[in-house]
Amino acid sequence: MQRSSIARSNICSQILQSRKQVQTNNNQRPCDVFINHRGIDTKRNVAGLLYNHLRRDLRLRPFLDSKNMKPGDKLFEKIEAAIGQCKIGIAVFSPQYCDSHFCLHELALMMEAKKKVIPVFCDLKPSELRVKDYEICPAKDLDRFQMALEEAKYTVGLTFDTLAGDWSEFLARASDAVIKNLVEVEQERLSREQKSLPNSTAGLISII
Repeated sequence: MQRSSIARSNICSQILQSRKQVQTNNNQRPCDVFINHRGIDTKRNVAGLLYNHLRRDLRLRPFLDSKNMKPGDKLFEKIEAAIGQCKIGIAVFSPQYCDSHFCLHELALMMEAKKKVIPVFCDLKPSELRVKDYEICPAKDLDRFQMALEEAKYTVGLTFDTLAGDWSEFLARASDAVIKNLVEVEQERLSREQKSLPNSTAGLISII
Protein backbone atom coordinates (compact mmCIF):
# COMPACT_ATOMS: atom_id res chain seq x y z
CA MET A 1 0.00 0.00 0.00
CA GLN A 2 2.78 2.38 0.92
CA ARG A 3 4.70 1.55 -2.28
CA SER A 4 1.54 2.24 -4.32
CA SER A 5 1.12 5.66 -2.70
CA ILE A 6 4.76 6.51 -3.34
CA ALA A 7 4.42 5.43 -6.98
CA ARG A 8 1.30 7.60 -7.46
CA SER A 9 3.09 10.52 -5.85
CA ASN A 10 6.08 10.11 -8.17
CA ILE A 11 3.83 9.95 -11.24
CA CYS A 12 1.98 13.12 -10.19
CA SER A 13 5.28 14.91 -9.63
CA GLN A 14 6.46 13.90 -13.10
CA ILE A 15 3.22 15.14 -14.72
CA LEU A 16 3.44 18.49 -12.94
CA GLN A 17 7.10 18.84 -13.90
CA SER A 18 6.26 18.09 -17.55
CA ARG A 19 3.50 20.72 -17.53
CA LYS A 20 5.89 23.29 -16.08
CA GLN A 21 8.44 22.53 -18.78
CA VAL A 22 5.81 22.87 -21.53
CA GLN A 23 4.60 26.17 -20.08
CA THR A 24 8.17 27.44 -19.85
CA ASN A 25 8.87 26.50 -23.46
CA ASN A 26 5.65 28.14 -24.64
CA ASN A 27 6.47 31.34 -22.77
CA GLN A 28 9.88 31.50 -24.42
CA ARG A 29 8.47 31.20 -27.94
CA PRO A 30 8.27 34.52 -29.82
CA CYS A 31 4.83 36.01 -30.29
CA ASP A 32 3.04 36.13 -33.63
CA VAL A 33 1.09 39.33 -33.01
CA PHE A 34 1.99 42.27 -30.74
CA ILE A 35 -1.11 44.18 -29.58
CA ASN A 36 -0.31 47.86 -29.02
CA HIS A 37 -3.14 49.61 -27.17
CA ARG A 38 -4.16 52.14 -24.53
CA GLY A 39 -5.24 50.03 -21.60
CA ILE A 40 -7.61 52.55 -20.05
CA ASP A 41 -9.64 52.58 -23.29
CA THR A 42 -9.46 49.10 -24.75
CA LYS A 43 -7.91 46.49 -22.45
CA ARG A 44 -11.32 45.21 -21.32
CA ASN A 45 -12.97 45.29 -24.73
CA VAL A 46 -11.22 45.55 -28.12
CA ALA A 47 -7.67 44.61 -27.12
CA GLY A 48 -8.75 41.94 -24.65
CA LEU A 49 -11.21 40.35 -27.07
CA LEU A 50 -8.65 40.39 -29.87
CA TYR A 51 -6.11 38.67 -27.64
CA ASN A 52 -8.54 35.93 -26.59
CA HIS A 53 -9.81 35.41 -30.13
CA LEU A 54 -6.34 35.15 -31.65
CA ARG A 55 -5.15 32.81 -28.91
CA ARG A 56 -8.17 30.55 -28.41
CA ASP A 57 -9.82 30.49 -31.82
CA LEU A 58 -6.87 30.96 -34.19
CA ARG A 59 -4.28 29.22 -31.99
CA LEU A 60 -1.82 32.07 -32.49
CA ARG A 61 0.60 33.56 -29.94
CA PRO A 62 -0.49 37.16 -29.35
CA PHE A 63 1.24 39.48 -26.88
CA LEU A 64 -0.81 41.68 -24.56
CA ASP A 65 1.06 43.19 -21.62
CA SER A 66 -1.54 42.28 -18.99
CA LYS A 67 -1.66 38.66 -20.21
CA ASN A 68 1.99 37.92 -21.01
CA MET A 69 3.78 39.69 -18.18
CA LYS A 70 4.12 38.69 -14.55
CA PRO A 71 5.24 40.49 -11.39
CA GLY A 72 9.01 40.95 -11.50
CA ASP A 73 9.29 41.27 -15.29
CA LYS A 74 11.25 44.27 -16.56
CA LEU A 75 8.62 46.32 -18.37
CA PHE A 76 10.70 47.85 -21.15
CA GLU A 77 12.86 44.76 -21.68
CA LYS A 78 9.88 42.41 -21.99
CA ILE A 79 7.87 44.64 -24.32
CA GLU A 80 10.79 45.65 -26.53
CA ALA A 81 11.80 41.98 -26.87
CA ALA A 82 8.23 41.05 -27.84
CA ILE A 83 8.14 43.79 -30.48
CA GLY A 84 11.49 42.69 -31.86
CA GLN A 85 10.41 39.06 -32.10
CA CYS A 86 6.81 39.48 -33.29
CA LYS A 87 5.80 38.83 -36.88
CA ILE A 88 3.17 41.58 -37.14
CA GLY A 89 1.60 44.21 -34.92
CA ILE A 90 -1.90 45.50 -34.25
CA ALA A 91 -2.16 49.13 -33.15
CA VAL A 92 -5.51 49.82 -31.47
CA PHE A 93 -5.98 53.59 -31.66
CA SER A 94 -8.53 55.00 -29.21
CA PRO A 95 -9.50 58.46 -27.89
CA GLN A 96 -6.85 58.49 -25.13
CA TYR A 97 -4.14 56.63 -27.06
CA CYS A 98 -2.04 59.71 -27.83
CA ASP A 99 -2.06 60.74 -24.16
CA SER A 100 0.36 57.88 -23.53
CA HIS A 101 3.92 58.38 -24.70
CA PHE A 102 4.52 54.75 -23.83
CA CYS A 103 1.92 53.64 -26.42
CA LEU A 104 3.56 55.95 -28.96
CA HIS A 105 6.98 54.54 -28.09
CA GLU A 106 5.75 51.01 -28.80
CA LEU A 107 4.27 52.16 -32.11
CA ALA A 108 7.51 53.88 -33.09
CA LEU A 109 9.50 50.73 -32.25
CA MET A 110 7.27 48.65 -34.51
CA MET A 111 7.53 51.12 -37.38
CA GLU A 112 11.31 51.47 -36.99
CA ALA A 113 11.64 47.67 -37.01
CA LYS A 114 9.70 47.63 -40.32
CA LYS A 115 6.98 45.42 -38.86
CA LYS A 116 3.69 45.08 -40.68
CA VAL A 117 1.20 46.97 -38.51
CA ILE A 118 -2.58 46.70 -38.79
CA PRO A 119 -4.19 49.92 -37.50
CA VAL A 120 -7.54 49.65 -35.73
CA PHE A 121 -9.21 53.05 -35.43
CA CYS A 122 -11.50 52.54 -32.48
CA ASP A 123 -14.02 55.32 -31.74
CA LEU A 124 -11.97 57.93 -33.62
CA LYS A 125 -10.86 58.97 -37.10
CA PRO A 126 -7.23 58.75 -38.31
CA SER A 127 -7.16 62.56 -38.67
CA GLU A 128 -7.72 62.89 -34.90
CA LEU A 129 -4.38 61.23 -34.06
CA ARG A 130 -1.93 63.86 -32.87
CA VAL A 131 1.12 63.75 -30.62
CA LYS A 132 0.53 65.74 -27.44
CA ASP A 133 3.51 67.60 -26.05
CA TYR A 134 3.42 67.71 -22.26
CA GLU A 135 7.03 68.95 -22.19
CA ILE A 136 8.24 65.73 -20.61
CA CYS A 137 9.68 64.06 -23.73
CA PRO A 138 12.76 65.10 -25.74
CA ALA A 139 12.03 66.67 -29.11
CA LYS A 140 13.63 63.73 -30.93
CA ASP A 141 11.13 61.33 -29.31
CA LEU A 142 8.21 63.54 -30.25
CA ASP A 143 9.47 63.47 -33.85
CA ARG A 144 9.66 59.65 -33.72
CA PHE A 145 6.11 59.47 -32.39
CA GLN A 146 4.79 61.83 -35.05
CA MET A 147 6.47 59.91 -37.86
CA ALA A 148 5.03 56.64 -36.57
CA LEU A 149 1.54 58.14 -36.32
CA GLU A 150 1.75 59.53 -39.85
CA GLU A 151 2.76 56.13 -41.17
CA ALA A 152 -0.16 54.50 -39.35
CA LYS A 153 -2.62 57.09 -40.65
CA TYR A 154 -1.75 56.19 -44.22
CA THR A 155 -1.89 52.43 -43.70
CA VAL A 156 -5.12 50.66 -44.60
CA GLY A 157 -6.72 49.55 -41.37
CA LEU A 158 -9.97 48.73 -39.64
CA THR A 159 -12.49 51.10 -38.08
CA PHE A 160 -14.81 50.19 -35.25
CA ASP A 161 -17.47 51.89 -33.15
CA THR A 162 -17.61 50.16 -29.77
CA LEU A 163 -21.15 51.39 -29.09
CA ALA A 164 -22.86 50.70 -32.41
CA GLY A 165 -20.51 48.25 -34.10
CA ASP A 166 -21.01 44.52 -34.73
CA TRP A 167 -18.44 42.79 -32.53
CA SER A 168 -18.57 39.42 -34.31
CA GLU A 169 -18.10 41.10 -37.69
CA PHE A 170 -15.19 43.14 -36.32
CA LEU A 171 -13.43 40.04 -34.96
CA ALA A 172 -13.95 38.27 -38.29
CA ARG A 173 -12.45 41.20 -40.23
CA ALA A 174 -9.55 41.50 -37.79
CA SER A 175 -8.86 37.76 -38.01
CA ASP A 176 -8.85 37.92 -41.80
CA ALA A 177 -6.41 40.85 -41.76
CA VAL A 178 -4.10 39.10 -39.28
CA ILE A 179 -4.00 35.84 -41.26
CA LYS A 180 -3.35 37.61 -44.57
CA ASN A 181 -0.51 39.66 -43.10
CA LEU A 182 1.05 36.64 -41.38
CA VAL A 183 0.96 34.75 -44.68
CA GLU A 184 2.65 37.69 -46.45
CA VAL A 185 5.35 37.89 -43.79
CA GLU A 186 6.03 34.16 -44.05
CA GLN A 187 6.18 34.32 -47.85
CA GLU A 188 8.63 37.21 -47.67
CA ARG A 189 10.78 35.28 -45.20
CA LEU A 190 10.88 32.22 -47.43
CA SER A 191 11.69 34.38 -50.47
CA ARG A 192 14.62 35.99 -48.63
CA GLU A 193 15.93 32.61 -47.53
CA GLN A 194 15.69 31.24 -51.06
CA LYS A 195 17.56 34.22 -52.48
CA SER A 196 20.34 33.74 -49.94
CA LEU A 197 20.93 30.14 -51.05
CA PRO A 198 23.42 29.20 -53.79
CA ASN A 199 21.85 29.17 -57.26
CA SER A 200 22.00 25.38 -57.56
CA THR A 201 20.26 24.85 -54.22
CA ALA A 202 17.62 27.50 -54.92
CA GLY A 203 16.91 25.87 -58.31
CA LEU A 204 16.47 22.49 -56.66
CA ILE A 205 14.02 23.94 -54.12
CA SER A 206 11.96 25.62 -56.86
CA ILE A 207 11.78 22.30 -58.78
CA ILE A 208 10.64 20.46 -55.65
